Formats: sequence, C-alpha cells, structure tokens
Amino acid sequence: MRVLYATLFIVIADQLSKIWIKGFHIPFLNIKHDGMYIGQKIPVIGDFFRITFIENPGLAFGIDINSNIKLWISIFSLIASVGLIIYLYVVRKENIGFRIALALILGGAIGNFIDRAFYGIIYDYAPLFYGKVVDFLDLDFFNLTLFGRSYDRFAIFNIADSSVTIGIFLLLFLYRDHGRKELPQKDEVAIPTEDLSQNNESANHSNNSQLESKGEAEHGGIDQGKEAPL
Repeated sequence: MRVLYATLFIVIADQLSKIWIKGFHIPFLNIKHDGMYIGQKIPVIGDFFRITFIENPGLAFGIDINSNIKLWISIFSLIASVGLIIYLYVVRKENIGFRIALALILGGAIGNFIDRAFYGIIYDYAPLFYGKVVDFLDLDFFNLTLFGRSYDRFAIFNIADSSVTIGIFLLLFLYRDHGRKELPQKDEVAIPTEDLSQNNESANHSNNSQLESKGEAEHGGIDQGKEAPL
C-alpha cells in the first residue's frame, strides 16, 4: 500500500496549486493571498505555456455537463475513489507499475472530487457537491478543425487531470507489454536434455540387441550346416 504515497503527493500538489491560483485567507494567522481573477493569463513560456485561471463546472479538460448530472458525477467519483483504495489493497502484491498507475488515477480522482464537493462551500458560491473544478494549465496546440470547429490550444487542465491521464496511459502500456510476453512461440517445442539422452541410449541399446540376435542366428546356421550328414 506504499503506492498510496503517490496518491497523497498528487492530491497535495493538486490542491496547493489550486488554492494558490484561487486565493485563500487565514484570519487567525493574518495570512491572505488574493490569487488570480477568472480569465487572467500569465505567460510562462511565451504563448506556448500559460497559467490561465478558469473554473470548470463539468468534467476533466473543460468538458461541460448538465447541472442535474453534477451531483451524480460527484457521488460516483466518491464511490470510485473508495473502490480504488479497496482494490489497491486487494492487488497489493501485484506488479508495482500496475499499482502506481492505479494510484495516479486515484490521486487525480480525489483531487477533482475535493473541488466539486467542497469548493462551493469553502468559497461560498454553491452547496455541497456542486463546486467547480479549478483549471489553469494552458498549452498551445497545433491547429485542428474538428466537426466544423477550429482548435489552436489544448483544453485548460490541472494536475489532477494530468495524473489521471498518465495513469491511464501507463495501464495501456503495461497491458500491451504483458500481452506481448504471453504470445505463444510457434514451432518451438522444449525437449528436456535428459529425456533426449535417455531416448538415444534406448535406441542404441535396441540396435545392439538386434545385431547380437542376428549374429547368433547366423552362427547357429553355420554350426547346423557342419553337423548335417552327407
């Protein structure tokens, strides 16, 4: 279950980055950080990589959903996260790469679940389970036209989205690699060396016995010819 440290790291990194983007206020420590405003853009590597603050009411990578479905998505995320924790315990002795992939997916799921479940209450704009996911990683994208729409930038995402995506690709890679190892080798039959030696010895012994029998039969025929009366 040590792979859960990877999950914990993803959740902490995801939430710290989102809180820094959105801002926070701790009155009893007299600490306040205003964060960014919605739509604000901060260039990091020119226009190729920017920090762009948006709030996503739907799924990962800015995918929008109906508000009536939002509650069920939040509940499903909670159930799926608990299920993944249990499953990680069940497969605790399996391949480490497989478990790390699941831990990354779990970390991303928990990170975005916290946004949906609690940000509406913490920032006082929505009830429980109706919060919005904070996205801010903005990457340039090659020009693409799909279904009549043009895209020149990748959908804005966050660390949790990245973690889920990496975990899924790692699972696919491990599955493909595992499938290759299980492919049967054609026209190759393993023959134990000991069995081959025993078969050779048996064949030699059989040939020697046949030669001895033939020699005795010929010798016996000659003796009989000498004793036959004229």
